[in-house]
Amino acid sequence: MDLPNRALITEAAAQLLRTLQSRHGALMFHQSGGCCDGSSPMCYPDGEFLVGDRDILLGTLDVGDGVPVWISGSQFEAWKHTQLVIDVVPGRGGGFSLETPEGMRFLSRGRAFTEEENRLLEADPPVTGSRYERGERPRESGTHVVAEAQDACPIPAARPAIAHS
Repeated sequence: MDLPNRALITEAAAQLLRTLQSRHGALMFHQSGGCCDGSSPMCYPDGEFLVGDRDILLGTLDVGDGVPVWISGSQFEAWKHTQLVIDVVPGRGGGFSLETPEGMRFLSRGRAFTEEENRLLEADPPVTGSRYERGERPRESGTHVVAEAQDACPIPAARPAIAHS
């Protein structure tokens, strides 16, 4: 089994990202941990959000020249068993995120990794902000773009109704 990606993006979200790249240049995501912006992927011009030493690089989305996806170290501890899927829906983006004027907002979806995927990921620790600063990069892991969110996060089948007598 191949090492699973910690972060994916839907084609619809990738399209919006390409539009934003054409206007703003290189971009980055930081998965917000709550408070004012809720818990959403915030899109910034690359380098305009200060990445901390303990922040975790979930991956670099293969959109344009690449879009790094960061999360705080403490939030990663809660999410490390989950694949982050960045999607887009109609609405207003959070605070300073670049998609705010577009009438669309990026949205985080998630899928729990399988036991086997978790074992593989434990053997390949993610890159922290301090290690990134020293030049370390994650290994390439194929495409990060999925057609639809359901391709990464299948919706469980409905259970049959229980007949009451």
